[in-house]
Amino acid sequence: MTYNEYLQLIAEALEHDRLYYVEAKPVISDYEYDLLLKRIEQVEKAHPEWVFEKSPTQKVSSDGKSGFKEVLHSQPMLSLLNTYSEGELRDFTERMERLLERVKPTFHSELKIDGIAVSLRFEKGHFVQGVTRGDGKKGDDITENIRTIENLPKKLEGEVPEFLEVRGEVFMPRLVFQELNVAKVEAGEDVYANPRNAASGSLKLLDASETKERRLSLFVYDIVEPPSEITLQSEIAPFLHKLGLPSFPKDLVSTGSSVKDILAFAHKIEEKRPDFPFEIDGIVVKLNELKERRHVGFTGKSPKWAVAYKFAPEQAITVIEEITVQVGRTGVLTPVAELKPVLLAGSTISRATLHNEEEIERKDIRIGDTVIIEKGGDVIPKVVSVDFSKRGDKATKWVMPTSCPICEGPVTHQIGEVAHRCNNEDCPARASRRIIYFASKDAMDIDNLGEKVAIKLMEKGFVKRISDIYRLTKEELSTLEGFKEKSVHNLLSAIEASKKPTLARFIFALGIKHVGEGTAELLAERSETIENFTALQEEDLLSIEGIGPKVALAVLEFLADKKNQKEILDLLSLGVTPQKLKQKAVGHAFSGKTFVLTGTLQNYSRSEASLLIKERGGKVASAVSKETDYLLAGEDSGSKYTKAQKLHVPILSEPDFVAML
Repeated sequence: MTYNEYLQLIAEALEHDRLYYVEAKPVISDYEYDLLLKRIEQVEKAHPEWVFEKSPTQKVSSDGKSGFKEVLHSQPMLSLLNTYSEGELRDFTERMERLLERVKPTFHSELKIDGIAVSLRFEKGHFVQGVTRGDGKKGDDITENIRTIENLPKKLEGEVPEFLEVRGEVFMPRLVFQELNVAKVEAGEDVYANPRNAASGSLKLLDASETKERRLSLFVYDIVEPPSEITLQSEIAPFLHKLGLPSFPKDLVSTGSSVKDILAFAHKIEEKRPDFPFEIDGIVVKLNELKERRHVGFTGKSPKWAVAYKFAPEQAITVIEEITVQVGRTGVLTPVAELKPVLLAGSTISRATLHNEEEIERKDIRIGDTVIIEKGGDVIPKVVSVDFSKRGDKATKWVMPTSCPICEGPVTHQIGEVAHRCNNEDCPARASRRIIYFASKDAMDIDNLGEKVAIKLMEKGFVKRISDIYRLTKEELSTLEGFKEKSVHNLLSAIEASKKPTLARFIFALGIKHVGEGTAELLAERSETIENFTALQEEDLLSIEGIGPKVALAVLEFLADKKNQKEILDLLSLGVTPQKLKQKAVGHAFSGKTFVLTGTLQNYSRSEASLLIKERGGKVASAVSKETDYLLAGEDSGSKYTKAQKLHVPILSEPDFVAML
């Protein structure tokens, strides 16, 4: 390799750093980037005289952006050395043993959360500052955004030190990420590549109320200056737990004395990886003895006493047989790759989202291409890259249609927007998506009204808009193919049962841009009645903690639309009666308690049970942790039940739950 070729590798890596840290729009996977970095390291090892001061091997890549005050770290926040091989992991443990001849080292292993590293400072137990890693020496002060993270205590518990600085990882849970990207697709905006980039973008929002809407979470894993009584890394998590800080539970950490112990833990975690409610990309292995770390030392970029053992990405190779287009409820056209079915992460995959035309052009994806697909934080797998070595002469370029594939109306593309849209409000695809969304479990929860039934109702002309659902008759439904007397009865009963939703569910079901479940609950709490909701003004919306200008504008635009006004009035006149939010019970057994739900309940849907908990002052979380107070378990409970047993979380049966109500 020549010196100029080496510099080209540096330039390529630095461009990927910019796209990853600054733009939050990576174009290659972490695995591909790590391979590029290793190649640079190998060249620099062979030619130490070439080493360029701006090489990514010589510094911590920066996640800095303008708009925030920069703060110097009390101690540098360094990055970790990455390895994907068991051999390199063995080299690490053997190196520690050689350097520490007088002691037998032990190794502490924990999850490597795929999130954003932050430093948090507490004074007299009170949270006072949150800072990003930045370039390792200084980072951005994002204190107000960090304050919005629900599982971060603003005041520590028990005997607290006068001053405490901890390091942790902020992340976006998978379900929140999925909801965010669905909303972005519907709004015609660029989607986030993965939960890590979504978390990064959320922490850098200049309006903390918008950050709160993103429902970020946090794990704390280290202390900058541990108290003198703490001598081992394995003692840090229990200490953090006593202070009320969210840290790794016992089953997600391990301490051992050999590479065999580390690999046993790594294999166990890799098996559990798909079940975690957050993204991980490996484990972090640290020298357990804190006082010995000073002897081992640091490089200019990384500690020598720790390494990240990263799992290979969950990928598969297949062929794109066709590219089709889906039309969403807001008219956005989304290209989808129709794949030759392939097994990936335990399920057969036949479709993968391509997001938008820009994404297809950037990756040069063609019909007939052999591609690598990956199952990351999204529900639908994505195409990571094309294997150009296998591209044949028959590979066909795809172009966005100029007319809607459903209604044949014109497709528009505004300058500055990535989305192409069908602007026909009466497009059957848009209408059917609105109806499916309105009837979905998290919205009006109308059983038996899924996609296939919605399409049948529209084809017959019985339903054109959501209010038509409540005009359906027994005679009309009886004409649908496959609908017998029982099917008709079940659907009509489900429609009738949906007429008394909570106000939050009703607001969510309307499909307002940028309004997810959490935001709908905030709007319902502020409004209390549907009449108050429809009368909300800009100042009312902006006074709600957790709602920023973007959401406020979307709500105001929706409420100002004459068609939407008529639809709400029609729904009310047809008997839909959104229920006023009940006052939260004070001093109830559920007050201040965190519940997780699993399995099937006999007398309640999960949404109904969640509402009963919230009305009584409780909280509902998606995953079992040490902070969980109760697991409400129905029939066919899964991994959450097992985890609750391991963590000794009290498990409630449905009768237990009813008794506590």
